Amino acid sequence: MYQIKFGTDGWRGIIAAEFTVENVKRVAQGTAEYIKKNHANNLSIVLGHDCRFAGELFAETTAQIMCANGIKVKLAKGFVSTPMVSLGAVKFGASLGVIITASHNPPAYNGYKLKAHYGGPSSPDVIDEVEKNIPETVDLKLQSIDELVKSGLIEYVDLETLYVHEVENKFDLNTIKNSGMEFAYDAMYGAGQNVMRKLFPEITLLHCDYNPGFDGQAPEPIHKNLHEFSELIRVSEDIDCGLVTDGDADRIGLYNKKGEFVDSHHIILLLVHYLHKYKGMSGKVITTFSATSKITALAKAYGLDIEITKIGFKYICEKMVTENVLVGGEESGGIAIKGFIPERDGIWIGLTLWEFMATTKKSLDELIQEVYDVVGKFSMGRIDLHITEEIKQRVLENCKSGKYTSFGNYKIEKVKDLDGFKFHLGNEEWVMIRASGTEPVLRVYSESSTDEKANAILEATKKTILA
Repeated sequence: MYQIKFGTDGWRGIIAAEFTVENVKRVAQGTAEYIKKNHANNLSIVLGHDCRFAGELFAETTAQIMCANGIKVKLAKGFVSTPMVSLGAVKFGASLGVIITASHNPPAYNGYKLKAHYGGPSSPDVIDEVEKNIPETVDLKLQSIDELVKSGLIEYVDLETLYVHEVENKFDLNTIKNSGMEFAYDAMYGAGQNVMRKLFPEITLLHCDYNPGFDGQAPEPIHKNLHEFSELIRVSEDIDCGLVTDGDADRIGLYNKKGEFVDSHHIILLLVHYLHKYKGMSGKVITTFSATSKITALAKAYGLDIEITKIGFKYICEKMVTENVLVGGEESGGIAIKGFIPERDGIWIGLTLWEFMATTKKSLDELIQEVYDVVGKFSMGRIDLHITEEIKQRVLENCKSGKYTSFGNYKIEKVKDLDGFKFHLGNEEWVMIRASGTEPVLRVYSESSTDEKANAILEATKKTILA
């Protein structure tokens, strides 16, 4: 029996290998058992799928299992983004949201994410309970989708229109459209394509076609996957900002007028700057252990509380549900802000920044310079070391035992181990080593004042730990 395990953001597997109809039935049954036990007075879910291969099949399979357990299903017709399902869970008052997606994984994968009634990732406790409920097999008599629609157990809902209305109510779209600025959007063949075409039909659109194989490219919005979009912006000379979202449109990538990638560290800083300094909003700033220390510096400069969590948006979401949080974001491009659901949303964050540019009539670089004027310029580096499990464990043991006192010429002044090992090197520089929990990979992060210095720290660290 294949053991279904949820990672940091859902269960994922290769289609037709691990991610099969039978295994989807199993995880859906585990979810149904959780709902019946914990939401007996509200047996309902909102369900959707993104653009991946066989998404409709797996969503309908999930719906059939839910209905066989007496759970009503609000089912999205056609592909939708993860934030649309999360918003739907809130608007329809469902006990859970379920979306069939593997997010930014390669095209061979599909996945299954659980969303809580408050419109964000389900808590680790909920995930654990669902996992424990997953049976070895499922032997239920399932009705056809048509029969379930006729019976009223399945109701088709338009989550995309629901989301569009939410955007129109919260953003000054006319100011963005009439700003004189030119914008571009790359959907990476993902689930954000239709909604952006509806909202901004006049902007430059790239990879906004239905392509379940993503043209062979993992739909992850990082620069190495986005050279075509970067070049399009650079050559045009008219585009002021480019927005990118991943396969299920909950992560963001961003480009300035020169076609240069703007990382999530800078995006989080821009959001804090805009929401507090320009809009007068307040609240706690929450970010993860691998994010730039400049976020802490900016929060302190503005008199805002700051909290650092373990890596994973679920830790941020837990805080957003119970506390007054202004911005919550992580290095990997998942960011949420006050005034919306506690969920990562690449489009929502992108429109917030476009509104910032449009209302101030300033370029992205000018706004970033405003942040630099407060906290100073900085640069982040990251490499993923694909190594053997033996080497991975050796390096981790060396980190735990305090064997490393320096990386090349960089002397270690102190170490923090909230989630991985962060070695502070003085002069506001640091390097962090964190292991993947699912594969023999070490992720190494660095921060310094320039790209060259950040990369030099990475190289010195790599040379030391692999010696």
